Amino acid sequence: MPELPEVETVKRGLQPVMEGRVIARADVHRPDLRWPFPTNMAERLSGRAVKMLRRRSKYILADLDNGETLIIHLGMSGRMQIDLADTAEFHQAAPILKKHDHVVLHMQDGTRIAFNDARRFGAMDLTDTASVERHWLIDKLGPEPLGNEFDETYLIGALKKKGSPIKTALLDQRIIAGLGNIYVCEVLFRTGISPKRKASNLSAARVASLVPAIREVLTEAIESGGSSLRDHRQTNGELGYFQHNFAVYDREGQPCTTGCGSKIFRVVQSGRSSFYCPKCQR
Repeated sequence: MPELPEVETVKRGLQPVMEGRVIARADVHRPDLRWPFPTNMAERLSGRAVKMLRRRSKYILADLDNGETLIIHLGMSGRMQIDLADTAEFHQAAPILKKHDHVVLHMQDGTRIAFNDARRFGAMDLTDTASVERHWLIDKLGPEPLGNEFDETYLIGALKKKGSPIKTALLDQRIIAGLGNIYVCEVLFRTGISPKRKASNLSAARVASLVPAIREVLTEAIESGGSSLRDHRQTNGELGYFQHNFAVYDREGQPCTTGCGSKIFRVVQSGRSSFYCPKCQR
């Protein structure tokens, strides 16, 4: 599942071809993906100008000139493929079957933008821009980890009564929006905190240390174009390369990068694999 850096990378790739541009025609080739599409979605998108593209957690939000916002969730395999008008070529590094182009936006300048989703776990919805924060997909989300509302005071307060392991708590989208399994593993390694530690048992100083680490890991991942595991690609088809910087994630049995002499362990927590160094992380 794409996490915050992957979604932010896709959003930035879409901005030059969507923001301030008009959707001349929208083609919707099926009635649903993970959930049914909104009523008359093609008609509601056609002829609309995209005023702004933004991201909320793992969702891309396209604010339209009619007061509606298109919500896009990539799911497990969703990709936004751009066919630029001036090249007439898809920007992708591997063949993508057009039969999975479930929603296609034909921009006024001739650019074609396709939401391609082979597994159909993605989603699109339309809602009023003024109330988008109250949409059922968004209204329970916590603060953005790169935003001003997320700081040491907030996180200490949010975790002090959490009886779950710190790894599970950090994955709770009601506490922090957008964090996923990969980056939580990397953050906990950088802060020397075991994923098995009970969140409420961590000192305020150790919880506070998570905030800059979260910001650093996410910023580095965004600059690297995200992590290309399985399905994720950028809008130009290129692979992200932050996975080459993994210290613990998906490195079970390999030596710890600190040279401590230990190997990376894997445990399953709440159905998700946690990777960590038992010597460096306590």
